[in-house]
Amino acid sequence: MSPDPDADLARLRTIALALPRAIEKTSHGMPVFFIDKGKSFAWFIHNHHGAGITAVAIKTSGAEEQAMLVETRPELYYRPAYLAPSGWIGLRLDVDESDWDHVADRVAMSWRLVAPQRIAHLV
Repeated sequence: MSPDPDADLARLRTIALALPRAIEKTSHGMPVFFIDKGKSFAWFIHNHHGAGITAVAIKTSGAEEQAMLVETRPELYYRPAYLAPSGWIGLRLDVDESDWDHVADRVAMSWRLVAPQRIAHLV
């Protein structure tokens, strides 16, 4: 779990809200980033149900990508409760020296996966 989740959220917020038409709302008690008022592309997770993890949940292309990420980088990726069955993966922000460029890339990929076709080319 991150010792400073507010700083992690601030960094994630900067990344997510820089994407076209991104907005932030609270859902299920967590900050969630949406495209307009439509689909979500990133969820900030901090100690959800006492799990002791600070992470961002991002969309993947599906079960194969989820499995590959968890298998190759189990210290970084995990299947978040409730979201994983719908194609989401957790990217931990509470690891030593988080790679924020990697976080930004994965958040942008998630944005592209859920963006309407009319704006998907913007990122």
